[in-house]
Amino acid sequence: MTKHQKRLSVPKSWPVERKTETFTTAAGAGPHGEDGVPLVILLRDVLGYVDSKKEARYALNQDTVLVNGDAVSDESIPIGMFDILAFTEREEYYRVFPDEGGRLSLTPIDADAAGSKLGKIEDKRQVPGGDTQLNLHDGRNLTVEDGSEYSGGDSIVVDNDTGEVVAHFPYEEGALVTAVRGQHAGEIGEVETVQVTPGSGSNNVSVETDDGSFETVEEYVVVIDENFTGGDDE
Repeated sequence: MTKHQKRLSVPKSWPVERKTETFTTAAGAGPHGEDGVPLVILLRDVLGYVDSKKEARYALNQDTVLVNGDAVSDESIPIGMFDILAFTEREEYYRVFPDEGGRLSLTPIDADAAGSKLGKIEDKRQVPGGDTQLNLHDGRNLTVEDGSEYSGGDSIVVDNDTGEVVAHFPYEEGALVTAVRGQHAGEIGEVETVQVTPGSGSNNVSVETDDGSFETVEEYVVVIDENFTGGDDE
């Protein structure tokens, strides 16, 4: 796998300038698919904490940079939607959140909020023993005893240390959502209606915002809590 990525062809979610230089760092293997942004890009291009990959490696070797509660040492690890970055030495904490246009941005949060992470339930299935496995948007799998209250499209907040569900946000009319893909990426509003499409096509969802409304496919929206919309007031 190449270690370089042409800037002009990076995914729209990557927060990099495309015309300043020819190449940037390629993402390593991990969750989030092609939308995952290499950690070094956030450290160097977004936060300005380092000037090079060498400095990033040194910083990570201090075990003071945590991703979803775990210290990381690989500067190319892909970071994606709703991941939690903690800089323990600086006492700074961020949630990765979709910005307008679909770019990933860093939203400052407090230390308590950094202890858990939101995940969208993509699907669920029963596993041997009768428990239910919830499959989340970032590749995580979570097993719960009773899965009857959870449905695909719901969001849950999982404690980074215990792996327990600490909050559950159903996907339903009136739910607060953010679009994470498509032309309305980054917009936030409440689900007004869900239009079920017969057959295998995607359902459409109408979302009411402060400025009007928009429609998109339901795969592009994620249910969130009002505290996820930004700021240090969590």
